[in-house]
Amino acid sequence: MPVLPAILPLLIANNGYSYLAAGLLVTAYNVTSSCTQPVLGWLSDTKGLTVNLSISLLISAVFVSLMGLAHDYSIIMLFAVLAALGHACFHPAALSLVSRLCTSENRGRVTSTFVVGGNFGYAIGPVLAGVLVWWLGPPGLLLLIFPALFMAFALRYLLPGGIAGASETHAPSVQHQGNVQSKKPFMILMVASILRAWAIFAAITFLPMYLVAQGYDLVAASTIVTLMLLSGVAGQVVGGHISDRYGRKEFMVVGLACSIPAFYLFFVSTGILAIIAILIFGFALWSTFAVAVAMGHELMPGNVGLASGMMLGLAIGFGGLGVAVNGVIADHYSLAAALGTIPIPIAGAVILMALVPYPWKSLKRYLKFDPAP
Repeated sequence: MPVLPAILPLLIANNGYSYLAAGLLVTAYNVTSSCTQPVLGWLSDTKGLTVNLSISLLISAVFVSLMGLAHDYSIIMLFAVLAALGHACFHPAALSLVSRLCTSENRGRVTSTFVVGGNFGYAIGPVLAGVLVWWLGPPGLLLLIFPALFMAFALRYLLPGGIAGASETHAPSVQHQGNVQSKKPFMILMVASILRAWAIFAAITFLPMYLVAQGYDLVAASTIVTLMLLSGVAGQVVGGHISDRYGRKEFMVVGLACSIPAFYLFFVSTGILAIIAILIFGFALWSTFAVAVAMGHELMPGNVGLASGMMLGLAIGFGGLGVAVNGVIADHYSLAAALGTIPIPIAGAVILMALVPYPWKSLKRYLKFDPAP
């Protein structure tokens, strides 16, 4: 997925594309992926129509790789859309399989493991593409097909029966029974996830510029953002384990809430304290991502594919649109003002998570505590 943004400077330099034309390639990819994931998830849930995980992986890899050979803008745009369709086919099907492999006791841990795998892929994709293009030029992207082929055969070997085979041996084990027919709890969770995604994308977009304005060089600013993202990966692993033990709703509220003071501490401090604060912010905010997906599966146990498509498609897509609001604030006021408003959508997400009709776990046990011998 992140290979396309990584090669945009090369496409601009070699093909003479404007910044608008280059940006539209990423927009086409993101819009296609975000809008089709819920549809594909719904088709999986209701019609049993899925694209094999190996095939969806190959679709993305092949068309991303072919961008290295294309020169015509319309062809590159077509490849971007087709690669996005492969990406969209993968998530609902893969997360449906992940959900079937879970129990109520380990859903957070297993889901976070899956999501962290995607995070590492997102991190190494631009680096790998950059090395290949630097070494062999744009045709070097064709080499990306080989790791995809390896994983396609590995998935065929590890999952010979595909999703259907997995479902025979791992029946759905969702224990949450409340509100399973109502879409209202899931929609509240969706809005909270959109607000969190808004904060995440705004931080990634404007933090490097703010750090440079504060006197950091570009390498140092990029390194700090990378460390924040890696801290978020660690947070997702920890968050999955803690949510299994103490409750997902409790962890979502606490994790989101803790990110707010950490962010403001970054704002008012300097040096190593500011860096520590932004790492805590990344850890706390990102730790809630996989937990929210696990909650979505439990709130819609009969529509896991649709829930996955909406959580990883529409929620992220709409959250990305919120960055435009911060951009307007930066233009009319200042970059610091744009960053300073990031905790506002997080606060909204905290309130919604506290109100979502989903059972408390640790809090419920505490309220029912009986001190009598």
